Amino acid sequence: MANYASIVPLIGGETIAMQNVFGTRPEYILSYEGFENNDKHLVEHYQRQVPYHIIRDDRIPAVPRVDVVNTVCPCAGLSSLSVTSNSDAAANDWMRTSARHVLGTLKPKVFWGENAPRLASKMGEPVVNDLRSIAEEYGYTFSIFKTKSILHGLSQVRDRTFYFFWKGKKVPVFEYIKREHEKIEDTIRSVKRDPSDPMNVPANPGVPSEDPYYRYVLQELEGGISHSDFQNKIEKSTNPQHYIEDVAGISYDKVAEWMTAHGYEKQATRCTTMYEKLKAGGNIMRRGPEIPKNHIGAFVGHYPHFLTHPDEDRYLTIRECLSIMKLPEDFILQGGRKNLNHICQNVPVTTAQDMAEEVLKFVEGRADNQLLDTTYVVQDNKTETLEWKKESVHLDAFMV
Repeated sequence: MANYASIVPLIGGETIAMQNVFGTRPEYILSYEGFENNDKHLVEHYQRQVPYHIIRDDRIPAVPRVDVVNTVCPCAGLSSLSVTSNSDAAANDWMRTSARHVLGTLKPKVFWGENAPRLASKMGEPVVNDLRSIAEEYGYTFSIFKTKSILHGLSQVRDRTFYFFWKGKKVPVFEYIKREHEKIEDTIRSVKRDPSDPMNVPANPGVPSEDPYYRYVLQELEGGISHSDFQNKIEKSTNPQHYIEDVAGISYDKVAEWMTAHGYEKQATRCTTMYEKLKAGGNIMRRGPEIPKNHIGAFVGHYPHFLTHPDEDRYLTIRECLSIMKLPEDFILQGGRKNLNHICQNVPVTTAQDMAEEVLKFVEGRADNQLLDTTYVVQDNKTETLEWKKESVHLDAFMV
């Protein structure tokens, strides 16, 4: 039976996906100093029964070799959400460092992980070139698989980029994946409200309809309808400020007048500032309740704090937030609300599971009819194209 280990798993969605596919827990978990607070959710999920080792001073602990190693290296170095992202960002060194440690010492058949979409862009090219050089140095090929979570059945439109090191001289081509996605409302509604569940607590203790901008939408623009009626009316996910601008076409000087009349002096001042910024061609920060419909964008940043329930005038519970990433029903977010951002530092289990299925095919020798005799492949699941030897072809040309 094939086995695996994880290095820098963070909250652990990718590792749990491996467990679902391989049918067993990881042999051990490796990490680096500074990631203990991020890894603890997975370590505790396994009730500390899976060995957990910290790599210090480039010294790999004495651990057995495994067939596969997976990772979720921090993506801040290439993230579009980071103002300091670039190919030289220090955060990108974790990809290089972990690759050298894993390929040079553990020598698995496959080492794979996930990072920001920019890894497969011009910005990420220097990083990819370094990873390809490391692959060649240790006798591996290298590939990138670009996709979106929604193509894997999730209610998120987040771009995902996976990278793989394959032992040998060939690269497997993955089958095209496109499943009908579930609706975000159904995902949320499916969560059981168990009073004994420590995660059955609000991610945000506030009340959505008490947000001044949302109150303006419900009362002034929609004639006093309820939160659930508004959710039924909209055609796609939105927040009050986007709705004010994009749907109602109202300028913030008008909103400022309403805010002043209803005692929201601070918001009235902010509305005036936003009006002036937009009028001058600038950008503004839009925060507030996120009302879900059909699907959401990337479940990152403020989403866990502000995503609302589709039927009830409340924000989601931590359990409901965990369910959006398809983490198990018994998974506990250590530290609760203060670590909500850790949920976002994660790969949805079902998305990673599709990657793990392809990895297992390779390990078990079931991918022979999908192997390309090359050292580098970029496969785009969104456009069904494949790039290798500087050519781009439709994926069907390689599928049998």
